[in-house]
Amino acid sequence: MSFFKKIFSKEKKETLDKGLEKTKTSFFSKLTKAVAGKSTVDDDVLDELEEVLISSDVGVDTTLKIIDRIEARVSKDKYVGTDALNGILREEIAGLLSETNLGNDSEFTIPENKKPYVLMVVGVNGVGKTTTIGKLAAQFKKQGLSVVLGAADTFRAAAIDQLQVWADRVDVPIVRQEMGSDPASVAFDTLKSAVAQNADVVIIDTAGRLHNKVNLMNELTKIKRVMQKVVSDAPHDVLLVLDGSTGQNAFEQAKQFTLATEVTSLAVTKLDGTAKGGVVIGISDQFQIPVKYIGVGEGIDDLQVFNKVEFVDSFFK
Repeated sequence: MSFFKKIFSKEKKETLDKGLEKTKTSFFSKLTKAVAGKSTVDDDVLDELEEVLISSDVGVDTTLKIIDRIEARVSKDKYVGTDALNGILREEIAGLLSETNLGNDSEFTIPENKKPYVLMVVGVNGVGKTTTIGKLAAQFKKQGLSVVLGAADTFRAAAIDQLQVWADRVDVPIVRQEMGSDPASVAFDTLKSAVAQNADVVIIDTAGRLHNKVNLMNELTKIKRVMQKVVSDAPHDVLLVLDGSTGQNAFEQAKQFTLATEVTSLAVTKLDGTAKGGVVIGISDQFQIPVKYIGVGEGIDDLQVFNKVEFVDSFFK
């Protein structure tokens, strides 16, 4: 059974277009100024373009990679007019994203041979981690999948209560203990409950403390080890949630979490309220970890599966 369609609905595309509006407006405003009065793509234009990309939070290393690719094309074609720059940029950015992000899914799906499918969510407090979990639960449920949530961020009572609010809102079961409980114990109980219920998906929230990377690493490792007593190959996905509006700080968070644990996918939130959407391109390229979801609005349906084709299309529309 397949749980996804291969084309974006008109409503989803409109939401994506709107969510990237600030980023797109800022980027093309800078790009227009950069090429003003220029007819061909020369060294000066490329220098200006480099500044535009870096100031749009694409990141230095990824920017240099894009510039190198454009330089190669300019050198090969001898003459490239500035009017063709948008098209070239679009192709090169799409090419970069294609190297990391496989597929063009537009619906929420899970592998059919993993049941329950165990998703462990990591990220610092304040990035929209719990909200992302709630929205994921809603989307999976909409696909006809049964979901169980695990409140393993026991460091903050607010985190447990917030996840409970989402569980009630989406009407899915939640496994929780008191604040200060052992997170691994919560994860263990959640998987036991999910197996007993024959659930399709388990989503485990974890603590978002980065002040002591060793403690974080030990905690996440223990959670994984304990979960594997119930589901031998759990977790099937470790999803790192990043706040897109923080720009370069999101790079640093990604760096710290990838050092602390194996991260297999990314969710970039809050893209609708920022001009820093270029961070999606840079993080995807630099960490070679697929961006799986993006948040482009406050609504429960405004968490979208990241589709590189649609993203680039909205960015350059």
